[in-house]
Amino acid sequence: MAATTQNEDFSASLIDTTDADASSTNPVQASSLGKGDFILIKGQPCKIVSIAKSKPGKHGHAKVNFEALSLLNAKKYEAVHPAHATVSSPIVSLKSYLLIHISEGYLSLWDRHAGQTKDDVRVPTEGEMGERLSALWGKGGEKDIWVTILRTMGKEIVEGFKEVKGVGK
Repeated sequence: MAATTQNEDFSASLIDTTDADASSTNPVQASSLGKGDFILIKGQPCKIVSIAKSKPGKHGHAKVNFEALSLLNAKKYEAVHPAHATVSSPIVSLKSYLLIHISEGYLSLWDRHAGQTKDDVRVPTEGEMGERLSALWGKGGEKDIWVTILRTMGKEIVEGFKEVKGVGK
């Protein structure tokens, strides 16, 4: 089973959707976040890769130092917040679709739960993911290709894909 993810080469293809507003985040206490959780830093939805918590000093509060990677562009971001502070955590969802066609730089995906196609996701152009996905699609074969789409902050990116034995093939 061949699989690739955005974390391997950080390639992503973005599209705008209509729900990019304040409701795309949740308020959370800084001290409650840990490695692997999501945080909004400088307007970028990020995944925390390291966290350091300092103890309160004689005249100060405990602090939390976050180091995180953007989900959208893979850049590294850092932030420091008081442990008691409220920060924003982006709402992130993943959904898998069956790849049914690639045409003019766009993926045509089948949503088996909704029974309809999704044709507004671009083939990733940065890194090798798009090239590998196009090559795998071009060679055909006995297996289906399932594409995982990450959605956050009104954007969608190809997070990864995998090849699985097709139903009835």
